[in-house]
Amino acid sequence: MQEFIVREAAMPDLDAILELYTHFNKSHPIPEKSENLLKLWQRLLNTRGHHIIVCTHDEKIVSSCVLTIIENLTYSCRPYSLVENVVTLPAYRKMGCGTAVLNKAKEIAEQNNCYKIMLCTGSKDKSVLNFYKRAGYNSEEKTAFIQRL
Repeated sequence: MQEFIVREAAMPDLDAILELYTHFNKSHPIPEKSENLLKLWQRLLNTRGHHIIVCTHDEKIVSSCVLTIIENLTYSCRPYSLVENVVTLPAYRKMGCGTAVLNKAKEIAEQNNCYKIMLCTGSKDKSVLNFYKRAGYNSEEKTAFIQRL
């Protein structure tokens, strides 16, 4: 059995996460390393309610997702959360890494008293959709609309 460690990202993880993101969406280039990118990375790591979750194997980041917790005036003032940027290296798919980062996101959302987690995917691939269903997400309850800016 492979030993995977799930944790929140830290400052030294930027290069590995950028490399991982090359497997996320081929149509969007990964930003070049710059002073602005490093400042953004630091800001993201220090933003309350912003969680970059990684799964490692032999200290290599093999899967990740982002959880954002959003304060809210409805549902007894309980926050809700969003999961984005779910990605796993192809060689590590179907090994539980993606599920592990989603489970960590759920744990953090529960610890923060969120009443729901929302996740959108652009994938139409049945195996990807089934992966999210097995992770506890349903596509029947809500309809997602996206407006690109």
